[in-house]
Amino acid sequence: MNTINEYLSLAEFESIIFGNNKVAISDVVLNRVKESFNFLKEFSGNKIIYGVNTGFGPMAQYRIKESDQIQLQYNLIRSHSSGTGKPLSPVCAKAAILARLNTLSLGNSGVHPSVIHLMAELINRDITPLIFEHGGVGASGDLVQLSHLALVLIGEGEVFYKGGRRPTRDVFAIEDLKPIQVEIREGLALINGTSVMTGIGVVNVHHAKKLLDWSLKSSCAINELVQAYDDHFSAELNQTKRHKGQQEIAERMRQNLSDSTLIRKREDHLYSGENTEEIFKEKVQEYYSLRCVPQILGPVLETINNVASILEDEFNSANDNPIIDVKNQHVYHGGNFHGDYISLEMDKLKIVITKLTMLAERQLNYLLNSKINEILPPFVNLGTLGFNFGMQGVQFTATSTTAESQMLSNPMYVHSIPNNNDNQDIVSMGTNAAVITSKVIENAFEVLAIEMITIVQAIDYLGQKDKISSVTKKWYDDVRRIIPEFKEDQVMYPFVQKVKDYLINNL
Repeated sequence: MNTINEYLSLAEFESIIFGNNKVAISDVVLNRVKESFNFLKEFSGNKIIYGVNTGFGPMAQYRIKESDQIQLQYNLIRSHSSGTGKPLSPVCAKAAILARLNTLSLGNSGVHPSVIHLMAELINRDITPLIFEHGGVGASGDLVQLSHLALVLIGEGEVFYKGGRRPTRDVFAIEDLKPIQVEIREGLALINGTSVMTGIGVVNVHHAKKLLDWSLKSSCAINELVQAYDDHFSAELNQTKRHKGQQEIAERMRQNLSDSTLIRKREDHLYSGENTEEIFKEKVQEYYSLRCVPQILGPVLETINNVASILEDEFNSANDNPIIDVKNQHVYHGGNFHGDYISLEMDKLKIVITKLTMLAERQLNYLLNSKINEILPPFVNLGTLGFNFGMQGVQFTATSTTAESQMLSNPMYVHSIPNNNDNQDIVSMGTNAAVITSKVIENAFEVLAIEMITIVQAIDYLGQKDKISSVTKKWYDDVRRIIPEFKEDQVMYPFVQKVKDYLINNL
């Protein structure tokens, strides 16, 4: 059980989304939310407050009479429930609920406590709203996508429940849940914020951490295959560069390879004074995709950590408009809904994950090209050359998928299009950035799956399974349970999908 209180850590957030921990609302939060609601109700009585007694966006110049103010909120929710495209995954939708719940719990939004209670129930009962990928421009936050969440909270729209897509009213009847009743500005408070892009961002970071770990393990295994020298990931070499990410990746490599019998020391072979040949048969140093792993994955690690920090700050922030300040007895109008922080971080994340994918694709090419590696048959073909194809067919998939990610890595952060009668004249496109990053991450898992199948085939060809490190042996065995050693040609797509699922669901 995780209690929503003063601050929600990223670890706690992930435990709710991926560990299915329940959420509880502390009395401190409930009192804070109630106080904010009561203050706004009293304060707005004879004042002009955006979204309470005015229209929205460029229609804010129109006063809304008191008798229409509640209906105004319902109109806002229904009119903006206009998303299209693929539905967000249930885990992303759940993350969006949690991000919005935590933001509203800060007491800066003036919502009725019933909103907090119902959102917690949706999380605890695994009821996730139907939210579509397309619709958000990232300022005023995730208006369209969050409208689909708000639509569920008022008892309308559709949800995912026990593996199916069903009308909200039917599921609420089953679970004995009652929709919220709009009191003041619940419509605007629910949809005016960055919670969808932030929720997707948290899911992206969670998977990015896994990708980094698998990329590191694959890189270590390839260094074992070629019996590489250990100095390129040594502490001594990597400490001469001050980047903490590079140093940490090198340290992880040393840990992963600590009990490998294949990794060599340069002083035992090339520093012995016994090398007299004019042309060296063995490589003096490896190709970049094997030798420069700390320098390539170091920035990936640091970027993932920085993105995680920004996301944690965002879902612990008030990101709607206006902001209700009970302490100072004031209502402030501004732009906390603008998603630039998340948009920029998602662009950074997709760039480094694409680079990670490129590293995997180059390592794969190294293994498949016998003229480069000089130790494996073409395409790691364990059958009859010319008659069988080995990993030839799946290389096309890896190359194609990597190319798609390279294209998708163009930034959304600088791709603003004015809209909303030019009221929103510069926007973040943060939700698009987060969704595209999700695609880049999925692509990376696919390329890594192909690479790792190739690695286990190479290990078997070279007869090294009893010489590799215990870390490599663990995932080697796991992959071999999915796809046994093969010489005859296989229909590969089911195996690639199963290994991809394994990578996503394990560490």
